[in-house]
Amino acid sequence: MEDLWVRGGRILDPEKLFFEERRVADEQRDCGGRILAPGFIDVQINGGFGVDFSKATEDVGSGVALVARRLLPHGVTSFCPTLVTSPPEVYHKCLTGLLCFRKTDLMASFSASDLLADEAVLPQIPVKSGGPHGAGVLGVHLEGPFISREKRGAHPEAYLRSFEANAFHDVLATYGPLDNVCIVTLAPELDRSHEVIQALTAQGIRVSLGHSVADLQAAEVAVQSGATFITHLFNAMLPFHHRDPGIVGLLTSDQLPPGHCIFYGMIADGIHTNPAALRIAHRAHPQGLVLVTDAVPALGLGNGRHTLGQQEVEVDGLIAYIAGTKTLSGSIAPMDVCIRHFLQATGCSVESALEAASLHPAQLLGLEKTKGSLDFGADADFVVLDDALHVQATYISGELVWQAEEAGP
Repeated sequence: MEDLWVRGGRILDPEKLFFEERRVADEQRDCGGRILAPGFIDVQINGGFGVDFSKATEDVGSGVALVARRLLPHGVTSFCPTLVTSPPEVYHKCLTGLLCFRKTDLMASFSASDLLADEAVLPQIPVKSGGPHGAGVLGVHLEGPFISREKRGAHPEAYLRSFEANAFHDVLATYGPLDNVCIVTLAPELDRSHEVIQALTAQGIRVSLGHSVADLQAAEVAVQSGATFITHLFNAMLPFHHRDPGIVGLLTSDQLPPGHCIFYGMIADGIHTNPAALRIAHRAHPQGLVLVTDAVPALGLGNGRHTLGQQEVEVDGLIAYIAGTKTLSGSIAPMDVCIRHFLQATGCSVESALEAASLHPAQLLGLEKTKGSLDFGADADFVVLDDALHVQATYISGELVWQAEEAGP
């Protein structure tokens, strides 16, 4: 595409402008032959720049705003704040800070006084569009506590849960209201998980499979029940085995519903996933690959001790560990770094690398008509990149929200 036309925050079909309205552009900007790509979408980010989304504080709003602003230089125009396994009171407080509540039948078990009490703890921060203030918040990703003890990774064992007799009620009792939650990661081998998957997907929430010891059959049943995503493929799950490939086998399974695309997250930070594993996944199922950062609060801070929810994290160079262990604890690589590493490791096309951070996450969330592309009618969220895929400028709704110092208009 040589020219991109924008009006009213959306990408415009210039033919209609020329032939129906007989108008020309009011303002023109020369991008100097650089690459224009859809804005990046990060569906798994635990915090960054000292902000921990899983920490209940009295100022969650300013923390989310800080991360949203600091993501702009990395080309991220939308993201899903991610909460790791936490005690129920943290979910109630944190989620009230991150969400706009609306009353639904499923919330009948929560009284108005309960909701008001939670809102009094943390000021409400609505899911909102991006702009000069920062990247947009698309909804919350709840990773845990309904996950496997054996594959809990950096999640604290003390707060892990299983589903009891009234499974979905347990979910509501743990999380509180689910309005504007967009992804829930759970382990499909847990009893009654299929009931929960069906109930969550009926609310428009994407269910992701992860932190799990599920075999392939259990994973296939979960997808047949409505699951559509795999949380950080290869990490915190059974390794691939030729007689039972486990969750990894979903990439080539012939037991998925017709026309059903399974998406899977990949942490391409050069630490979590060997380049050969990146290549295997991409070549097996390229259209489902979603790049995620899984960034922790230590993102952008350098070496030292930091937090991730209830855990202490130690950063040493490019690696974040649970303090005192060799257990990986998320990533400290921003999205643009992951894209460049993914491109180098897989040898894929530039278009494929960029789609893995834009179009695919938008498709996962059902937002492909407005996000993740430069199609006519889509939101004018895009990035300007040099040939090495370094971000030169970030636009949201057609407005310049960040620009590198050395870059032109």
